[in-house]
Amino acid sequence: MKNRNTRQNQTSRRILSIVCTAALAGSLSLSARADHVTPPPVPASIQVPAGNKAFLKAHAFGTQDYVCLPSGTGFAWTFFGPQATLFNRHDQQVITHFLSPNPFESNTPRVTWQHSRDTSTVWAKVTASSSDPAFVAPGAVPWLLVQAVGTQDGPTGGNTLTPTTFIQRLNTAGGSAPQTGCAESADVGKKVLVSYTADYFFYKPAGSRH
Repeated sequence: MKNRNTRQNQTSRRILSIVCTAALAGSLSLSARADHVTPPPVPASIQVPAGNKAFLKAHAFGTQDYVCLPSGTGFAWTFFGPQATLFNRHDQQVITHFLSPNPFESNTPRVTWQHSRDTSTVWAKVTASSSDPAFVAPGAVPWLLVQAVGTQDGPTGGNTLTPTTFIQRLNTAGGSAPQTGCAESADVGKKVLVSYTADYFFYKPAGSRH
């Protein structure tokens, strides 16, 4: 009886060890996949500076928003902000994208990304754009490189987006301002919301473990 119990205990310990090892390997594998993001080739003008690595990719569905305003001797559609929801590869909402005041720049309006779960937030400004036809589809808004000018943890300490240094907007479709509808004084103040899609790639310092 004692030997049988001993063998059973040894077998149970081996099974537990195998299960724990497999779970740890699976966890590490998922972690590695989650942190392994490979951006596509981009025009040289919007390449992210050396010393940064991509850590998050999300696909956006939303609108590019324009208002008709005086421009020079005429009138023109003027961009005033985005509205979009970003999803991961499992079609789960992960980020919202909009225009908001940046508290780190005396509330200067900046394009903003806020994590849907932990509400960590990054504000950024455009530093370069490209409409190179070798990359950007006809009628699509330009591909962009934007630099973080403010980041903030969520109210409960969430920090998914806090380490962000740069963001690229790539693989755009749609979103360009209309060619008509803003030609006279009666049009001033008129707004249009133009549907678009894009991929956003988020970068952090290459040595960051966060």
